[in-house]
Amino acid sequence: MAQFITFQPKDYFNTKLYTGTGSSLALTGLGFQPDMVWLKVRSTTSSHRITDAVRGTGQVIYPNDTAEQSAESSVTAFGTDGFTVGTEGGTNTNGATYVGWTWRAGGGQGSSNTDGSINTTYTSVNTTAGVSLSSYSGTGSAATIGHGLGVVPQVMIVKNTYQSEHWIVYHHEIDNAASGGGGAPEDKYIRLNESGSRADFPMWNDTAPTSSVFSVGTSTSVNQAGGTHLAYCFAEKQGYSKFSSYKGNGNADGPFVYTGFAPAFIILKVYNGATGSWYMFDNKRPGYNDDASPLLANSTSAESGTGYLDINSTGFKLRHANDAYNGDNMDYLYMAFAENPLVSSNDVPGVAK
Repeated sequence: MAQFITFQPKDYFNTKLYTGTGSSLALTGLGFQPDMVWLKVRSTTSSHRITDAVRGTGQVIYPNDTAEQSAESSVTAFGTDGFTVGTEGGTNTNGATYVGWTWRAGGGQGSSNTDGSINTTYTSVNTTAGVSLSSYSGTGSAATIGHGLGVVPQVMIVKNTYQSEHWIVYHHEIDNAASGGGGAPEDKYIRLNESGSRADFPMWNDTAPTSSVFSVGTSTSVNQAGGTHLAYCFAEKQGYSKFSSYKGNGNADGPFVYTGFAPAFIILKVYNGATGSWYMFDNKRPGYNDDASPLLANSTSAESGTGYLDINSTGFKLRHANDAYNGDNMDYLYMAFAENPLVSSNDVPGVAK
């Protein structure tokens, strides 16, 4: 019987490049209605900005900063094929160049998830792509929160949007044996808004996430009593996403990292015993192979520099020696989303057999 692939990575993630006009600007061509838009000016310095469907348009948070949620006219509308940016200088200055990384979740704000001891206010979830966006109110006491993915998430990013707090990141490889860890990632976390190494603290209440909930301790970063919080949860999907780690070799002929697909977007971070920024690459900005110019998730800086990595049909290869992304015998986490899968239709989620 003929097989038909009904799932394509571009149906759930896409990168949009644009030039600002200083006036309201509708951006199309994504191929879907986004539920999460991460924007960064490329040509000058300014904060990153994220808008998502669970909090609604006109509300932003800054991945490079501890600041609470702010009202501004960055993304003013989600459209069926893109999004509209308003007149905010950080996302639409006349003549400045920008990049927008976009994800499709549940197609809107979603509804409350009641699987945990804390009910979410909204959860927008796409189980096919392994993406869940949730908002919840903290209690100050150890708790569980439903994510709706139906499988165990490999990456979780939590931000207190009520007041100034760090972005707290869980990655399932943050304490693996290769890094000298004990295989208990629920005991560790790392901050998205900083260059620091992994840290020990019971952010996750020393409890691994399950197929229905994740746990939080009493830290105000993830569970402030009466405070609003945002959680982005990701589950790995073969042919679409990969959340893993690699070991650097300190050589210009760096390691090749196999993902099983041609990456469209990559974030990588040193995490064991060293500091370094969160490096962000994509396949849309010109010269991405060998001449790739990264942006830094924890920094306001413009894109700069070349020769970091190559992206190919099965993964990416480091092309420079630097402790921040390819130090000798040093450990790195990464998140990658696909442009094209390199798996048979039997392996791709959503395939009709």
